[in-house]
Order: sequence, then C-alpha cells, then structure tokens
Amino acid sequence: MDQVSSHASNIVANNRRIAKNTLLLYVRMIILMLVSLYTSRILLDQLGVEDYGIYNVVGGVVAMFSFLNSAMSSATQRYLTFELGSGNLEQLKKVFITSVNIHVLISVIVIVLSETIGLWFLYNKLIIPPDRMNVAFWVFQFSILSTVIMFISVPYNAAIIAHEKMSAFAYVSIFEAVLKLMIVYLLMISNGDKLLIYSFLILCVQILIRLIYGLYCRKNFEEAQYHLIFDKKQFREMLGFSSWNLFGNMAAVAFTQGVNILLNMFFGPVINAARGVAVQLQSAVSQFSSNFQTALNPQITKSYAAKDYKYMHSLIYRSSRFTFILLYCISLPAFLETDMLLGLWLKDVPQYSDIFLRIMLCITIIDAVANPLMISAQATGNVKRYQSIVGSVLLMILPISYIVLKLGGNPQSVFIVHFIICIVTFIVRLYIIKPMIGLDVREYFYSVILRCIVIALTGSALPIVVAYFLDKSILSSMFVCSIAFISALTVSFVFGMTTGEKIVVLDKVRAKFQKVWLRYK
Repeated sequence: MDQVSSHASNIVANNRRIAKNTLLLYVRMIILMLVSLYTSRILLDQLGVEDYGIYNVVGGVVAMFSFLNSAMSSATQRYLTFELGSGNLEQLKKVFITSVNIHVLISVIVIVLSETIGLWFLYNKLIIPPDRMNVAFWVFQFSILSTVIMFISVPYNAAIIAHEKMSAFAYVSIFEAVLKLMIVYLLMISNGDKLLIYSFLILCVQILIRLIYGLYCRKNFEEAQYHLIFDKKQFREMLGFSSWNLFGNMAAVAFTQGVNILLNMFFGPVINAARGVAVQLQSAVSQFSSNFQTALNPQITKSYAAKDYKYMHSLIYRSSRFTFILLYCISLPAFLETDMLLGLWLKDVPQYSDIFLRIMLCITIIDAVANPLMISAQATGNVKRYQSIVGSVLLMILPISYIVLKLGGNPQSVFIVHFIICIVTFIVRLYIIKPMIGLDVREYFYSVILRCIVIALTGSALPIVVAYFLDKSILSSMFVCSIAFISALTVSFVFGMTTGEKIVVLDKVRAKFQKVWLRYK
C-alpha cells in the first residue's frame, strides 16, 4: 500500500515539475522571440540589406555541416536522461565524458570541412561583392568558432535538460537576450565596420554563455566533472546510436532543402521567397509545442529506464494530445486568416505564401503529435530499425515531388506530397514503436487520434461559417481569429481532456480566481 502511495506521489511530483518547466520554457521562448524580432529589425537597418544577407549566407555555409551535431545531440540527451533515470552515477559520469569527447571530435571534423570545402564554397560559389570578400572571410571564421562552441556546449545543455532544471535555461536566456540588445546598441553608436563588429560580438556572447552553462553544470551536477579518459565501448555504443539518427537527419535535410531546390529549379526564386515566409511563421508556431515537449520528454525516457511502462504510455498519450491542442488552438486562427496575418507582417506578400503556410501548419501538427513516439524509440536505445524505415519513407518526398513537378504539378503540390507522406509516416511510426515499448495501438487510437479528429471537426465548424459570411476587413478578421481560438479551446477542453485532467484544470482556475478575489475584495 505504501509502495502504491509512493508511486502516486511521484507521479504528482512529476506532473508539477512538467508544468513548472513548461511555464519556464514558455517564458524563455516569449522573451527570445520578442528580442529576436526587435533585433532583426534593427540589424537590417544598421547592417544594410547587403551585409545582412552576407552574414546569413556565410553562416549558412557552416550550418550545412550541423547535421553531424544534430544526430549526436539526441544521442547525448537520451543516454544522459536514461542513466539518470536508472540511478547509476558511475555510468552517468562515463556517458557525460564520452559525449564531451565525441562533440570535440565532431567540432574538429566541422573545422576541417569548413576550412576546406566551406572556404572553397565561399570563394567560388557564393555571390559576394569583391570589396566585402575580406570581411566575409572573417565573418566565416567567427561563424566556425561560434558553431564549434555551440557543439561543445551540447553535453552541458543536455545535462540541464536531463535534470529538468529548466529555470537555468530561462535565466541564462534572459541574460543572453540582454547581451544581444546591448550588441544592437553598440552597433548603433559604432563607426567601424558593423558587420565585422557584430560577428565578433556574437562570438563573444557564445563564449560567455558557454562558460556560464559549464560552471553551472560543474557546480550542480556531480557527473559534469570532465576528466580526460576514453571508454572505447561507450564511445562505439553512442556513435552507433547516433549513426542511425544521422540517417534520419540527412533525410530531413533532403526533404527540406531538397524540396526548396526543386522549387527553385521549376519556378524560380520568387517561390523560394514564398516558402521562406511560410517557414518563418511555421517555425514560430512549432515553438509552442517544442517547449512543452522539451519539459516532458525526459520523463518519458526516465520512466522507460525505470521500467514503468504504464506511466510511460500515459505520458505519450498526454504529450501527443496536449501537443495537438496547443498547436490547434494557435493554428486554427492562422489557418482561417492567413492573408490578414501575412498582410500585417509584410508589405509585399509573395504569391503562394498563404497556401504554403496552411499546408505547412498541417504538416507541423502531424509531426509534433508523432514526436513522443520518436522520443520513445530513442529511450529504448534501439533506433536502427526505426530510423532506417522512417527515414526511408520520408526520403520518398523528394523523388515523388520531382515526378509530380515534372508531370506539370503546381508549386503547392510538393507540400501536398509532404503532407500525405507525413500521414503515412505517422502510421509507420506507430507500428514500429508498438513492439518496442509494448504500446497498445488501439488504446493510442482512442486516447489520441480519435480525440484529435473530433476536436478538429467540431472546433472548426463555427469559425469557418463565421469567416464565410463576414466581409473581409481587419476587424472581421480579428473577430474570426477570436472565435476560432475560443472555439478551439472550448472543444479541446470538452473532448481533448480526460475527466481527471479536467478536474485539475478547473481546480487551478478556481484557485486563481479565489486568489484574485481575495486580493481585491
């Protein structure tokens, strides 16, 4: 009886931790988003269109090699979280040191690739005015160093996430935002080469933030004490795990950048601009779910490590449902009033931006709802079958899109192909995961998929009718957005939550109202 009571209290504590960490990550996201929007506007004004473009394209050359680090980042996160959940401190220390060694190795590889292939690409393929080539070279060098510092920081950031100390991310991010605002101010009063100054100052910020995270981890986490040792078995195991993640990341690069190149080949750069606009807004929307999942993902891995599969399954269901609710409540107004939102944001809206954004929002929701399944696969450590099958299915987006365009398809057809294959991939993920963690597909269907379908159908009906009958104006668009959000939120509460979740939400709301009432009574 005591054991059952202890398990229940642990679940309550975990739920509170998830809620607290989610709130902290949202505060972090809002601050960074506001600072990013403001600094981007000032930067464009201070650097000018040409130098702003040079900074982005030169940094993009180095970013081409970041897929190496992306694969290892998820491996580091998984192994640290797993060992923390199993409670083996010595193995946890070994994993941390090995992850640092691997990221140093990746950094060396990236430096070599950047200083050879990247430098050749800079001088021979990029279109940069001759009088700015010398500055572009130094921006390139600063970008390499910034990227390397970011790579080496991965094990320390992964340790913070594994320990679920999201407050560290929130506070350091606020400090980082202040530093970036200071950089913008320095640019405004500087008389030197602003592109060179900005690149160097951003590098300095990266170094400082890296030192802060390193000191925080050394002070708070016993395993984050680096010693120069080499564990061959652990090294090979983590590299083996990440190699299949590497395949998945390469697939992602292929169906994102590959499709972008296809659009350029068939329709020209104007279509690329439309896609770029859609991608920016889609990325902003997806942040709302990624922060929630960042707070919850460690619990999925830890519950697997503790062999608490029932709790793990409940986390997967909850993560998938709540992710859909978050994105649906935000995406529905944007889906119905895309033209108004784009018109408020941009002076000249590229053709096809609206339809691209609508399809990409649907793709984002499907991928985000499926993400807990991917985290579950990583928790098992056996990702070979998962990544090879899922990666192969996703790679089909590129050749099928090419065939469709060759047969005379319009620009949006490639996104429709992507959307259809995303649905197929979701089903494939579900049946791959089933034997890996003992997931009941029927229960997942009733707990997640059916609820999401009901929410989407019932929540969209009223806003669509309202939008159809109202004239197009700013006021009517704002009214439609309000109706859409309220409808999505109401329907999500009614159909998207279990009885227990509804009681918790109502109790929280009641407590807040009582607190406010007593304060102003």
